[in-house]
Amino acid sequence: MPTSSDLTFANRLADAAGDAIRPLFRGNWEQEKKSDSSFVTEADRAAEAAMRTLIEAEYPDDGIVGEEYGTRNEGAGRQWVLDPIDGTTSFIAGRPIFGTLIALLQDGFPVLGIIDQPIGRERWAGFSGKETTFNGKPVRSAPCRSLSDAVLATTTPHQFSDQEADHFMGLAKAVAERKIIYGGDCYNYGLVASGHVDIVCEAGLKLHDFAALAPVVEGAGGLMCDWSGGPLHSASDGNVLAIGDAARLEDVLEAMDLAL
Repeated sequence: MPTSSDLTFANRLADAAGDAIRPLFRGNWEQEKKSDSSFVTEADRAAEAAMRTLIEAEYPDDGIVGEEYGTRNEGAGRQWVLDPIDGTTSFIAGRPIFGTLIALLQDGFPVLGIIDQPIGRERWAGFSGKETTFNGKPVRSAPCRSLSDAVLATTTPHQFSDQEADHFMGLAKAVAERKIIYGGDCYNYGLVASGHVDIVCEAGLKLHDFAALAPVVEGAGGLMCDWSGGPLHSASDGNVLAIGDAARLEDVLEAMDLAL
């Protein structure tokens, strides 16, 4: 299990990443397209490098899974999972709704998570067995009486295959048309934890995209799971749901035609 020292250290990692990112926001920097057609910038690399330097110095036996610089100590029971800028397109466009994601996995399961928005200086921290905090103060996800009352978010419909899009559209039809949000990446999950968004539905995420989110959402009283309702872990397929009111899980899966 993680310790309070791990959480303190994770906050230091977020501070280091933010210090690397802020001077480059809306500035002049280099970018390139990766083999998977996603973009990477100088800020992505600088932020991950800053975090890796700290981990390697202070937790040399721990593993690291980073979006930009790969895996270190792959077989370690404890693994730090890093996404220096989740929402690079928003960063490139000057929109301050991207975030740095930091997770600690124990034997493949996320037990600690940080969502940090370094421009607005907004930080959600989730820690196994503890309440999620937003800038140091506890937050709770919101109750939701029915899907017709829900605010639904997804980053982009282009992320879904045709079959996945059909499942998503089933859910979209069950919520109010004017309560669907597109865009936001990890920021949406922080908003679930704080009670502003009820459901996030995504497909095709990688471990560094979702590992930090589960402790944040669940520590606020919500639920994060895959599309079968199962818990998220290092071998999950990347199709994820965040639900602020766990009592709505069966309703969500039924709307998506994925009922348990």
